[in-house]
Amino acid sequence: MKSSVYAILAMLPIITACNTKQAHVEPEFKTQVKTDINSLADTLENRWQQTEQGITWRVNDIHEDHIEMSGEQVSAIIYYGNDDTGRLTLKRKIVWPMLRTIPNDTHASFIHDFDLSITPTISLNGQEVEHELLRQVDIDGTLTLHSNLKSGVTVTRTIAPSPTKPLLIEQLTIKNLSKSSVNVKLGPLAYLHYTPAEQGVYGSYKVQATSDKSGKYTLASGDTLIVNVDYKATKTGQIASFDSGQELLARKAYVEGLKRNLQLVTPDPVINQMFEFAKLRSAESIFKTKGGLMHGPGGGRYYAAIWANDQAEYINPFFPFLGNKNGNESAINSFYHFARFMNDEWKYIPSSIIAEGTDIWDGAGDRGDCAMIAYGASRFALAYGDKQKATELLPLINWCIEYSFKQETSEGVIASDSDELEGRFPAGDVNLSTNMLTYGSLISASYLHRELGDVATAERYQNKAIVLAKNIEKYFGGNVQGYDTYQYYQGNDKLRAWIALPFTFGLFERKEQTLAALLSEHLWSEDGIYSEAGNKTFWDRATLYAFRGIFNAQETDTAIRYFKYYSRKRLLGEHVPYAVEAWPEGDQRHLSAESALYARTITEGLFGIEPVAFNAFYIAPYLPSSWDRMCLNHIRAFSNDFNVCVQRDSVNSTQYEIIINANNTAEQRLAWDGKNPIKITL
Repeated sequence: MKSSVYAILAMLPIITACNTKQAHVEPEFKTQVKTDINSLADTLENRWQQTEQGITWRVNDIHEDHIEMSGEQVSAIIYYGNDDTGRLTLKRKIVWPMLRTIPNDTHASFIHDFDLSITPTISLNGQEVEHELLRQVDIDGTLTLHSNLKSGVTVTRTIAPSPTKPLLIEQLTIKNLSKSSVNVKLGPLAYLHYTPAEQGVYGSYKVQATSDKSGKYTLASGDTLIVNVDYKATKTGQIASFDSGQELLARKAYVEGLKRNLQLVTPDPVINQMFEFAKLRSAESIFKTKGGLMHGPGGGRYYAAIWANDQAEYINPFFPFLGNKNGNESAINSFYHFARFMNDEWKYIPSSIIAEGTDIWDGAGDRGDCAMIAYGASRFALAYGDKQKATELLPLINWCIEYSFKQETSEGVIASDSDELEGRFPAGDVNLSTNMLTYGSLISASYLHRELGDVATAERYQNKAIVLAKNIEKYFGGNVQGYDTYQYYQGNDKLRAWIALPFTFGLFERKEQTLAALLSEHLWSEDGIYSEAGNKTFWDRATLYAFRGIFNAQETDTAIRYFKYYSRKRLLGEHVPYAVEAWPEGDQRHLSAESALYARTITEGLFGIEPVAFNAFYIAPYLPSSWDRMCLNHIRAFSNDFNVCVQRDSVNSTQYEIIINANNTAEQRLAWDGKNPIKITL
């Protein structure tokens, strides 16, 4: 939040002294960093290569991976690859979030596994095919597995969820590339399973795998045969017959639709493609529950439910930029659900609302959830640009901020029972995360109140933010493992990933030493930033917050080197193509909100966009020194559709031009010195 410091903390001498905007200079702390990121990136071997539409793996060794894909009524984790003989391995773990099981808790989505054997049998010239030799895999919004059946005959499996129906589609295309005809016999597929009625909230569920073709076919040289397979589960009375071919086309159309908005154009094709995949994974994981549209993290565990961190804090502020209708609706719906739990007793709002909105989970106590909600809701309301919706969200924002005030300690900081890691790592009674989120909520809520005409509350929140920033420095500032950075909690003697949070929210008092700590051997690893020094656990959410913060701190060239390395590893490495949750927990699940944090590293980090009104924002698009131009096209925030480009002056490389093109508005061309954020009004 560069502009927060510029616009508000100018009144805070202790911080503004360290926040003077300067052209980028290679920081001195880099000499302390033992990991040479350039060498690391240069030696990183790509398993995958980019294509025009996505990525491809041309198989020449043994490898297995998994990917999650989702639609409104289904999510599928597909495990694919080849064994030590080169044969295709394939398992489809399919989740139906609205088919609830008993007990109806957080993890009560019905799940059924379909292994490779649950597929139509294929015989060629009277001999049944026993295995497929995998030769290529493509990911482009669908997962496509290309295999050889026998000399000259191939099968391609294209796998995708329906965007709106409770089924996974697997389309088999058998092609005869030989010079002579081939007789093909397809066995019927009629897999059927009924779950015990007593195990389902809605009784027994009908699980099916069916194909639309069986029998004998003759393929002349060059001919193809297409077979559509449904993997589906339904409850009594629910339609179970679908047009798989049309549903696959609908999935492809959905993917193409997302590409039309929020288009990133940079000189780096890896970052551009990773951003496209981040948009897809962010938007697809929205489920049509009886409690309305609910964005869910996924991962085989987290569906038909919302969390104060994943939804309110991480992904909801992103949806207005993408302009996805379901995304914006799910964000508003999540805030309405949280608002149900405001109370006169000032008991904390539960961390999670589960089971389609019918129950809650608060097993970690107060994780700073009100700070998460107030921050996310105020950022969302500003970017969404709708006065009526903002007015409706304001009571929730104010209640959450007032709740946070009531947790204030004698030192002027905010206490909470835990943090978003829920006790996985120690957080003390007062942690840095809850305090930075409270600070962020005060900044954005002050903008929102001013936009709605309540100047008194806006000024009150601004003043509280100034005081809280001072108290954060006093309370958390300290020497940890030789670095003058932040203790995550008092008494903390190990460096933690979340020490990057002050950067993300615009506080740079301990900039150089904190950067040095983040990128030291204590925290930086080949997989990102460790959660805690001395522990090999990593969570992408912390790494992505750190990248955003380093961009905000104007260390653009440092940030882009590490960000390029990370992007390349996630897009073209061993586990692709999305940001992940954590390791070793969850085996690097493709949780959806982490992809939104990747996208926000671009929108709020690289481009430095911060909403300040329904039609205005600060922007600080610091170009990496190796780039001459970058653009974000068709940004849908602020009830608009606009493009932002920044380009380096061809004569003076320290000067820039920012170009804004918006609907029904004259083009704005603004000279920029590359230092302070500037305000754009659409």
